Amino acid sequence: MKNILVTIDFNGKEEVLIERAFQMAFAFKSKLWIMHIAAPDPDFVGYDVGPEEVRDGRAEELREEHRLLQKYSKELNDRGIVTDGLLVNGATIETILEQAEKLKADLIITGHESHGFFYRAILGSTAEQLLEDSKIPLLIVPLDKEKS
Repeated sequence: MKNILVTIDFNGKEEVLIERAFQMAFAFKSKLWIMHIAAPDPDFVGYDVGPEEVRDGRAEELREEHRLLQKYSKELNDRGIVTDGLLVNGATIETILEQAEKLKADLIITGHESHGFFYRAILGSTAEQLLEDSKIPLLIVPLDKEKS
């Protein structure tokens, strides 16, 4: 297993996923890719970019997400695991699968949290969708059961 891709949200539980990914990468001497899929830009989903303050706010949000990815990558590199962070815009499932293929990932690690009916009806579950669509093995970490 040479490449492991871990997908994170910045929801306060990403460190649980990163630690699980570290354990797998350490055990298999793998390279670790930490990927966050940023919310699409407004023009990506068919809206005008908007006023300058909206663009500035979005740019600051992306800088902070990039900074956090770099921080996590550096921490894992310091612990002896070759790690790179990826900040990518796009549709979640398609982007994960495209990047996993591009990186020649041998394993995708993602989290799973329970959500209510309306959330699942509108957004679905990333983990469940990956189970249906991925040809790459998955490790799904139950985040509801983890201590944050």
